[in-house]
Amino acid sequence: MTVPFQHKGLAPPVVAIIGGGFTGSALAYHLAGLVGAAAVRIVVYEPRATLGGGLAYDTAEPVHRINVPASRMSLIPSQGEHFQDWLLETGALDDDAEATTPDGHVFARRSTFGGYVAAHLQPLLAAGAVEHHRARVVAIEPAGKAWRIEAEDGTSLVADHLVLATSHPGPQAPAAIERALAGHPRYVADATRPSALAGIRPHDRVLIVGTGLTGADIIAALDAAGHSGNITAVSRRGLRSRGHNLLPQEPFGEFVDPPSRTARALLRRVRRTIAVAEAHGVTWHAVFDRLRAQGGDIWRALPVAERRRLVRFLRPYWDVHRFRIAPQVEAAIEQRLSTGGLRFHAASLVSVVREPDDTIAVTFRPRRGGLPFKGRYDAVVLATGPGHGRILSSQPCLAGLAEAGVLKVDSVGLGIAVDAESRAIGEDGVNVGDIHVAGPLARGTFGELMGLPQVTEHAVFVAERVTASLARPASQAVTAGECRID
Repeated sequence: MTVPFQHKGLAPPVVAIIGGGFTGSALAYHLAGLVGAAAVRIVVYEPRATLGGGLAYDTAEPVHRINVPASRMSLIPSQGEHFQDWLLETGALDDDAEATTPDGHVFARRSTFGGYVAAHLQPLLAAGAVEHHRARVVAIEPAGKAWRIEAEDGTSLVADHLVLATSHPGPQAPAAIERALAGHPRYVADATRPSALAGIRPHDRVLIVGTGLTGADIIAALDAAGHSGNITAVSRRGLRSRGHNLLPQEPFGEFVDPPSRTARALLRRVRRTIAVAEAHGVTWHAVFDRLRAQGGDIWRALPVAERRRLVRFLRPYWDVHRFRIAPQVEAAIEQRLSTGGLRFHAASLVSVVREPDDTIAVTFRPRRGGLPFKGRYDAVVLATGPGHGRILSSQPCLAGLAEAGVLKVDSVGLGIAVDAESRAIGEDGVNVGDIHVAGPLARGTFGELMGLPQVTEHAVFVAERVTASLARPASQAVTAGECRID
């Protein structure tokens, strides 16, 4: 439904979206559809050349694939196969023979999904319904009842409403690694950077610190580049991301009626449900599909102390079952394992020493006891996931808002504190009505917000909340002279 706004003699309100990855782009797309042409000015700040890619989908690495079938990815929640239909209509898979599995499931390249989102933003950009300001935001400050946004290119914009749709911060290296390897030519502190693995030589012995999705992508990328040296992947629990069961299965189980009130009760319930599913010939994948679908309600039913306990003790197990790897990536890993060229360890790092010849000597302590063991490597790649402890300090604009008391970390430590409407909550505990948070940084309140379709649904939710906040008397609008990029 399009909301009719009246702006007699005044400029339309300005909505600034900070971050133009999938979340910010989906939000802009749906907000433009809700408010109608010329009713609001939507400006997306994104330093990348195109909208829609972001950290997840702006990658040139051909082995980086979406980790769910294309039939479950969509910019439009009501059209679940929208992306797969677009692939067929545009011939986007013509140069990607490996995208389709033998049983017909499509796992497209991540860059292709980014292209799909960009293609649907392009008509809005061409019509002026959405503006892409290609610059990083360096500061956000109050400007009366609005917000002044300063960009790194020297321009400024006064916006009536802000939506923070930024990404998680990059990995945070363990102190022992950073002290020993800073400046090493084959120490990769952030594997998401373009050509991050280019310095690793074909026969190098590689240590990957982290065994989840990022670690799996690193292994597949090295394999595709012709790397033949031994690879060791290590994490404290040694858990690695699981693959898919692509046979038809409906989600199985029930986890919100009645809701679990403790992390322990939820864990027991999941285990019982998996056992029942197996007795009915259904795999654990279907149980986790139900958990994912009900994730928001499950999370909201848990007291804050139990949410913290779940994050501390159970999140690694959730991650490796929830975030599965594409069959193409799984095949590369299994091939390496079968030849002995890849090993996984459940261990912690005791010491890291850079030798004079740039060899890296590492001592490990096994998780389940036993004597420490050592390894020697030519390269170390960090794959430990987002550095949640640096959420507000990772970007100057967020740090400034935090210093002003406008933002704070959520009670679980996963993102930014927001209320049930996804409005930012300041240090005083009061929501900031004209700042919303969209996407993964809101998951401390909303729970499952790290993958589609949940991220898409949350972007629509926030677009609706922003639309409602804009439907206010024209006398409260900002005058045309205050709404400009200087």
